[in-house]
Amino acid sequence: MKVRELSIPDAYEISTDVFPDDRGLFVNPFRGDALAEAVGRPLHVAQTNHSASRRGAVRGLHFALLPPGQAKYVYVPRGAVLDIVVDIRLGSPTFGRYDAVRLDDRDFRAVFLSEGLGHCAVALEEDTVLSYLCSTGYDPAREKGVNPLDPALALPIPTDLTPLLSAKDTAAPTLAEAADAGLLPTYEECRAFYAALR
Repeated sequence: MKVRELSIPDAYEISTDVFPDDRGLFVNPFRGDALAEAVGRPLHVAQTNHSASRRGAVRGLHFALLPPGQAKYVYVPRGAVLDIVVDIRLGSPTFGRYDAVRLDDRDFRAVFLSEGLGHCAVALEEDTVLSYLCSTGYDPAREKGVNPLDPALALPIPTDLTPLLSAKDTAAPTLAEAADAGLLPTYEECRAFYAALR
């Protein structure tokens, strides 16, 4: 397993070995020990989520209020997504920027994003399945979002897709509106939170 930090601090791409044979293949998309060694802290899984999406489905841009926020480890057992991490932490050197990784059922890459980062996934194929390991359970009072079509973010949603958004994501504020409403975490509070988890 290889782990590399993305251009957004505290977000990582994970590559794992795939072992094909005449029966099919074997892969272990998550290894807690390797992740903890690479990022300096363990991921304690409190909930797992599973979504199936049509081509063009856009899930996100989501985050959870700190504390405790929600770290996510995301991989695709079937199909393909463009997985996008957005730095929504006020005061971060990369605030408002994103990085994207293609996750699919061929390479079985994964993405780990720390608490306080925004997450968006765009289904690139029909019947795409996305699996999430989450550090905290779902808490609707703490779950927030930013509109993934915010022109100021200019997320790299492929132009050959018609974005399919939920009503909740369509109604979500822009990044600037979320900042004005006091919804966004600060870089300083996120970094202090990460340090407390080490």
